[in-house]
Amino acid sequence: MPQQSPALLLDTTTTTTTTTTVFVHPLVLLHILDHHRRRPAGSARVIGTLLGRFDDSGVLVEVTNAFAVPHAERGDEVAIGKDFNKTMWALLQQNNNSSNNSTKQREVIVGWYSSSPLLSDTSSLIHDFYSTETEDGNPVHLVVDCRLTEENAVTMRAFHSTPIVVQGETLGNLFHELPLSLRSNEPEAICVSEMIKSMNKNADNNNNNETTEQHQREEKPPLQISMEQLYELLETISNYVDAVVEGTTPPDTEKGRHIADALATVPRMRPDAMDKLFHESLQDLLMVTYLSNLTQTQIAIAEKLNATLDLQ
Repeated sequence: MPQQSPALLLDTTTTTTTTTTVFVHPLVLLHILDHHRRRPAGSARVIGTLLGRFDDSGVLVEVTNAFAVPHAERGDEVAIGKDFNKTMWALLQQNNNSSNNSTKQREVIVGWYSSSPLLSDTSSLIHDFYSTETEDGNPVHLVVDCRLTEENAVTMRAFHSTPIVVQGETLGNLFHELPLSLRSNEPEAICVSEMIKSMNKNADNNNNNETTEQHQREEKPPLQISMEQLYELLETISNYVDAVVEGTTPPDTEKGRHIADALATVPRMRPDAMDKLFHESLQDLLMVTYLSNLTQTQIAIAEKLNATLDLQ
């Protein structure tokens, strides 16, 4: 086990000339919360690998995905599932290569996360491991406070690390806090909005708040807004193509290439095959929903039976 390196926290973002900005997607935050909720008994925190992308300048880091990595801590020592991390990363690379041939959208390892409100001395050891896993050797450390103690708020902080070297010997790591914010794409924004809408409905049912219900009915759902925008774009493209065919609008090679690329992404299927695929997917979804409801019912019955037996 390597010698312990203390983790020092520098609460400032102006120590370097170029400040890295970190953007975290909601999917990553939900994964970390779920991982922390299912942590083994007696574990104070969980860790995992962050996946994402760097921009061309390396100043912006976009964290788009994450996966859990098993680890164990005992005092000043820590053990990390290195083989597990390597296997998971290899599987994700295979999946990305088979589903997306664009190298621009390729995800890479950008750092690691921890469901702990504070940095610890063992964080330096884990950070040193991820320094060898990232391409630039400078991983991002995302700290998520999952305690939900203050108004059910989840706080996040991101750090970069700088080794403290004295006479050629590394004495510890100095963590610099980075600017951090949430960023969501259109599908994620729709899902998050639906989750918030469902929570507000439950709160309104409990509090009988008619004003909030009226306000919600007046707002358009994000999915409806997205579909309306898509319909407007399709109408614009269709009118442009009709005008070019009729000769009233001069053709544009660049626009035609973009339209052809967009049409090439749409799978060519017969209407009957599309209907069959849709109904099969719908049946699968209904089956999963039925099984989940059945499982919840069985759990509720088991809890009531256990409570009754305990009273006896």
